[in-house]
Parts: sequence; structure tokens; C-alpha cells
Amino acid sequence: MANELSVAVLGPGGVGGLLAALLSRTGHRVICLSGEKTAEALRTDGIQVRSARFGDFTARVEADTELREPVDACLVTVKHTALDAALARVPAPALSDGLVVPFLNGVEHPAALRARYRPDRVAPAVIRVESTRVAPGVVEHGSPFAEIDLTGTDVPRPRLDALADAFAAAGPATRVLEDETAALWAKMSFLAPFALLTTRYGLPLGDVRTRHRDELTALVEETAAISRACGGPADPAQALARYDAFPPSTKSSMQRDAEAGRPLELDAIGGALLRAAERHGIPAPVAARVVDEVHPFA
Repeated sequence: MANELSVAVLGPGGVGGLLAALLSRTGHRVICLSGEKTAEALRTDGIQVRSARFGDFTARVEADTELREPVDACLVTVKHTALDAALARVPAPALSDGLVVPFLNGVEHPAALRARYRPDRVAPAVIRVESTRVAPGVVEHGSPFAEIDLTGTDVPRPRLDALADAFAAAGPATRVLEDETAALWAKMSFLAPFALLTTRYGLPLGDVRTRHRDELTALVEETAAISRACGGPADPAQALARYDAFPPSTKSSMQRDAEAGRPLELDAIGGALLRAAERHGIPAPVAARVVDEVHPFA
């Protein structure tokens, strides 16, 4: 790749819109892929970002309903619930040699993407950020941080490094990690208990960690055991300490989806957790019960 990249962004919402705008602002060619209504808004007005960390600015981007030419990388930033339909916008022949970079919750999506695109071009990523699309092409970045972990077991390292350099120059602190499994399970281990319990009780994290402390602790320990069996990290005490450090009003994205009546990523998070537990023979009674109790909201 040259220093200037061409990057497609599938699903220019809170995360995708922020990354698209930041990359465009630093000189990369960005093509946002979405429905026609959003695409028209982006072509007309660009992406407006409101961010204490990166400033308030408007970035010009290209926009289309489908990828029609090769790009260096395609960032997949839709929710799991919309993934299959969204991938129709990225035909494998059009993408060609480009990287597929999913910013998705869960741990099962890399295998699905490798079945659809070149396996040695799928580069899973994890992002730590709070960023919300408040209207088509309007993004509010609320967290004082934006951090990216980029992985890809079989992806040539120079390709990962070039994309990581582009992200870092655009703003988010970015690192390339060797162990894809560890990177994905590190996020899963933190996300699953947080998402499942805040959604189950309809409460922010502060109330969950005080009123349902025993259940949170048990679920964190189950998740850590499953992660360890899958080759990921396992540190229940650290996970609990991270929850305790968050503002008490913090809500999970799954909880916000439930409140808004949107489809939940329950299968990608809770379902994947239980399937991994079953594969490795790890007892997960608390996880199984909580997933079952969240089902009516899904």
C-alpha cells in the first residue's frame, strides 16, 4: 500500500462514521457504503463530527450503495444483526485483494468472513470508543479515548502495519497484535457480562455492580474460564476492577438497543459464549440463564 490509502466503510454509523471522517481528514480516499438515503446525505453534506478529543469538523467522503472497485481495506462497522444483508454491498470480486477489517462484537465472525472473502485478507479489529450516529452523517464522539487493536492471523504484516499507521495518524491510538484469538476474547470477556446483565435488568452499570454484584462476579468468572479454554486471557479480578472504574451511568450498546426496540446482538455475544462453553465442556449455568432471560427482549 502507498501512504495514501483507499478505504471503504461499510455502515457509516457511530464507529464507521467516525473512522471514515478521521481517515478522510488526513488525506485518505474514503468510500462509505450504505443505503441510498444515507449515501445521498453523505455525498451532499459529508460527515460532521462533534468530538472533544478530535475537534468538531466536517469531512468530505464518497458514498455509494455498493463497492464497485478494489480498495486497500474495507472496514465493516455494522451491527451483527445487519451483517449478512450489509455484506451484499461488498462483492468479493470487487474487493479483490483488499483487507476486510471487521469491527464487530463477538468471536465467530472472522470464520464467516474468511468463508466469503480471501482468508488471508481478513483482519479482525477491536475498538474501544463511545461514538454515536445521531443523524445520517452526524457523529458524536463522547469518550475521551479511541483505541484500536488490529489483528489478522494470516494477513501479511506490512498490510496490517500500513493500515495501523493510517489509523494512528488519523487519531485513534492503534496497535497490531499477533494473537487474534487473545484480542477477540479480551473484548468478549469484558463485553459479555456487561452487555448481558445491563440488558437483563435494564439498569446502568453502576446499579448492576452494586445490586447484582454476586451475579456479575459469577458471570465474569464463567466468561474467564471459557476464554481461557479458547486460548484467550482470563483475569476476573481485572475485569471487575474495570467495571468498578466506569462511571455508574454507563450503559451497554445492547441495553441501548433494547431500550430503542432495535434487534439485539444476543446471539453474537451470549450465543457465541454458550457455544464456546459447550465446545470445551465448560459449565456456564449463570450465562445460560441470563441469555435465556434476555431472549424476550431480542
